[in-house]
Parts: sequence; C-alpha cells; structure tokens
Amino acid sequence: MKSSSIKAGNRAFTLLELFVVISTIALVVLLLLPVNHSPHKAVRINCTFNLKQVGLAFRMWADDNGVYPMLYRTNDFDGPSFAIQQKMFVYYQAMSNELSTPKIVVCPSDAKRTPGTNFTTDFNNSNVSYFVGLDANETNAMMFLAGDRHISNGTQPLNHLLDLKTNQPVSWTQEIHNRQGNVALADGSVQGFTSAGLQQALQNTGTNLTRLALP
Repeated sequence: MKSSSIKAGNRAFTLLELFVVISTIALVVLLLLPVNHSPHKAVRINCTFNLKQVGLAFRMWADDNGVYPMLYRTNDFDGPSFAIQQKMFVYYQAMSNELSTPKIVVCPSDAKRTPGTNFTTDFNNSNVSYFVGLDANETNAMMFLAGDRHISNGTQPLNHLLDLKTNQPVSWTQEIHNRQGNVALADGSVQGFTSAGLQQALQNTGTNLTRLALP
C-alpha cells in the first residue's frame, strides 16, 4: 500500500490568501461596473446640504432669541401679525451670522437665482431659492420651515405668499428638480419628496393651513 503525502507545491490557500484573492476580484468587478452618472441627484444632494445648514441656522437663532425670526416681535416688526412675505429675504438676513454666506440660501440648480456677495448691500429675494414657513415652530416638528421655491398649489401666489391647505393639492413644478424637491422641517431635518410625498407631508403638519413666503 502506497502512503499518501501532500507536496509543498500543492498546499491549500491560507485564510489570509483567500481573503486577498476575494478582495482583489471584488475590486476588479467594482471597477468594471458602469458608473451611474446622475447630475440631478448630485445637485439635489447639494441642495439638501444647503437646507440642512438653513435648518441649523434657524435652530441656532431660535436658541438665542426664543423663537424663529418669523415669530420674533420688535417695535418695528410684528412677525405673527404682519409677516414680511414680499421681502421675505429679511428672515435670512436676520440669520446672517448663523448662515455665514449668502451662497447657502441658493440651490445649485436654480438658474433664476444667484448668490449675493453679502447679506447687507447685495441681498434680496433674487438671491434666495428657499421659501420660509411663516408659522413654523419647534413644538410642531413636522411643519414646513424652509424648502425649494418651486412648490405650487396650482394658483398664483399673492404678494409672494402661498397658502397650502391640507384638503387641496400641492406639488412641485418642473422648474428646478424635475418635479421633486426638498423641505426642511421645523425640527431641522431635511426630507426629499416627490409630489405625492409632498402631499402626504402636508397632511402630517398637524395644521390645516401652511403659509409660505416665496422669494
């Protein structure tokens, strides 16, 4: 009977060697896969980042002043009773320290809006891409705080004011994100919605009327 033996040249893979081989194969496969270039998705991600910064600015401003700037009362400005919807940029102007740069309030794909060079002498509605929810407050986390301006209920806004009612349709127009858009909620989070998702989000605000100041 012949005795069996294992020659050194025919030895099995060690676990480390097997791992290296599998990793190399996986890397080659990954490099050979087609890359899905989606410029619209990339721009929406940048827009989401901007709105997260906007939401954070609102929260920081509220921490210092007790409420969001839309609800702030002074001798010259009565927020809840007299919302400055025609010059809604003043809400972002009030948060200039928290926002740092006017570029934050312009969506990268908004061809009709250009960033201002500063928040004082070169800043108005034409330098803003995002609406402001006039009644948003921290106690109702699902209310609309800010979001893409191409939101519509099918009617023309009156003096830059858009009233959204839960029993009426709401959608995104084709203008910026191809009938999709982003909304910063009152808790500071940012959600991306289709038109159908936007309708559901409006239902979840807990209020029958959502007033938006549009730039």
